[in-house]
Parts: sequence; structure tokens; C-alpha cells
Amino acid sequence: MKATYIDPAIGQYLLAHTTLPDDVLDALAMETRELTGEGANMLVSPDQGRFLTMITQVSRAANVVEVGTFTGYSSICIACGLAPGGRLTCFDASEEWTDVARRYWDKAGVADRVELRLGPAAERLAELPPWQGVDLAFVDADKAGYPVYYELLMERLVPGGLILVDNTLWGGRVADPTADDEETRAIREFNDLVTADDRVTSIMLPMADGLTVIRKS
Repeated sequence: MKATYIDPAIGQYLLAHTTLPDDVLDALAMETRELTGEGANMLVSPDQGRFLTMITQVSRAANVVEVGTFTGYSSICIACGLAPGGRLTCFDASEEWTDVARRYWDKAGVADRVELRLGPAAERLAELPPWQGVDLAFVDADKAGYPVYYELLMERLVPGGLILVDNTLWGGRVADPTADDEETRAIREFNDLVTADDRVTSIMLPMADGLTVIRKS
């Protein structure tokens, strides 16, 4: 469980009562651990992956954006929930890790609905035409960049569209007054920005490392 702020027994109970990931996702998680060691912590957790699929399905999202792809776990979960004819555009700066993602998109049978755009995410996001409405976005990238990605996505999000932002509890450190490192401060500032934004309604879920769901009015 990523949610270290939840009692481990409750965390295991939650996982035991959530639909398990399929063999492709299990294999991807295992390969990522072998390749990156502790870097595999950047993967979304199995329950979070299931949530991404489900919220993509229930929102009937057809034009989806992901900022921060890593080895592809979350993108597979999102792509599996796309509406018929839907597309997922992924933004990431690492060719090395997204090469792994490409292989697993093929294995999962979703490669035909996923497009990868490599390079600095802010620059590449700015290339998306504002009129090309985004239904749903998932952000799981460098924390200092969250406010920039948020504004670029808000400009392109359809009314009623959703932005999901990962790591917003940051291991519980956002609520720890003694935690004052740069990344914790960045997450706190982003969380406050969203709360104060009258263009949206939001809810922060104690899922994995914290997941904020933001709906544009």
C-alpha cells in the first residue's frame, strides 16, 4: 500500500476487496521493479489503477491527457476505460522509460488508442489546440510543475471535465508542520491553489499517495 498514513491492516483489506489487475499490469509492475528498484514507487498502486479505469469509463471520456507516463501502468488503466473511438495523449520527457510503456501498450492491446509526445511537458501541452476539448486529464509528474500543467489543462478542459492529480497527500507530509522540504511545499501550494480556484469543485481522496479529483464548472 502506498497509503502509509492508513493502518496497514485496513490497507490490505481495501486491496483484497478491489478487483485485481490483469496479468499484463502485473508483469509491467514486476519489470518496473526489476529495472528501477525503489523507482517503481512512481507507479500508481493497483487500487488507483482500477479507479483510473473506472472514472474514465463512468465519465465516458473520449479525449484524455496524461502528464507523466513513466513505464505505462496508469496509461494502460486509462486507455482500457476510454469511450469507443477515444484517444489518450501521453506527455513524458523520458524516452528510456516510455520505451517500456510502448511495449506494454502493445501487450495490453491499447497501442492503437495511445499517442506519446516526448519532451518538456509544459512545452508540449502548450501545443494542444485550446479548442480541442479535453474530457479528462491525469497528472503525475514533477511536483513543482503542477501549477503550470494545471493551468494549461484548464484552458483546454471542457465544462464538466475532470483533472486527476496524484501525490497530493505526499506520504502525509502535507499535514506535518515539521515537514518543510521543497517538494512538500510545492504540493501544499498546489493544493491551496486548487481549493481557492472558483472555476472548479474538488475532492481530495486518501487513495494511494493522495488523489485529488477536480471538476471544471
